[in-house]
Amino acid sequence: MKSYGQFCPVAKAAEVFCERWNALIVRDLAHGPRRFTDLQRGVPLMSPSLLSSRLKWLIEEGVIERHNMGEKRPGYALTKAGGEFVPVVEGLGIWGQRWTRRELKEHEIDLGLLVWGLESSANPDAFGARRCLIRLELSDQADAKRFWWFLNQKEKCELCVDDPGGDVNLYVACTLPDAIHIIRGDVTMANAIDTHRLEVLGDGWARLAFADWLNLGPLAKVPSRRNDA
Repeated sequence: MKSYGQFCPVAKAAEVFCERWNALIVRDLAHGPRRFTDLQRGVPLMSPSLLSSRLKWLIEEGVIERHNMGEKRPGYALTKAGGEFVPVVEGLGIWGQRWTRRELKEHEIDLGLLVWGLESSANPDAFGARRCLIRLELSDQADAKRFWWFLNQKEKCELCVDDPGGDVNLYVACTLPDAIHIIRGDVTMANAIDTHRLEVLGDGWARLAFADWLNLGPLAKVPSRRNDA
């Protein structure tokens, strides 16, 4: 990793935090321990070999540590030092919501990141003890990437690329860009439904709990301050 060649603590911290991808790794670990494969899904443009070397480096720097996930391969978690980076990540997110929101560019419309984000942030407890299967239709996508299922049971949300079977309790449909706009907080779910950008059909109990399941974070409530937003 490149060094600023300075003893200044700002420079030393920036060498760790500002290296490309590191802030996103901290972002994902801020929600709790993750497996290597889970971290990969949060940084889909990062090669596995680069992610592996970056994790080793962050372990050496004391930012993260290996974590027992009850499996053969350990996962990763933030150390106390890494946890102190979380408010910095949150501050970056707030600034980004205020000053970087604009019309999405083609390379920013990331399907993989969207479905991973939905799975990782979802609140399966929103449905109580009930099993709930949600089918998401991204109406502007090709058939192979059009339908996604989210199975909620036993306090866990699992993304399925094929229909896992059983009754579908909630049918959700929108375009991929609109889904991103809703997740980012550019448009509220209520407004998206009223303007027919989002369709939510299914069992009444599931519809009522959908917003709680979506579990949008506090960043979604941060308004843009750009004049062209």
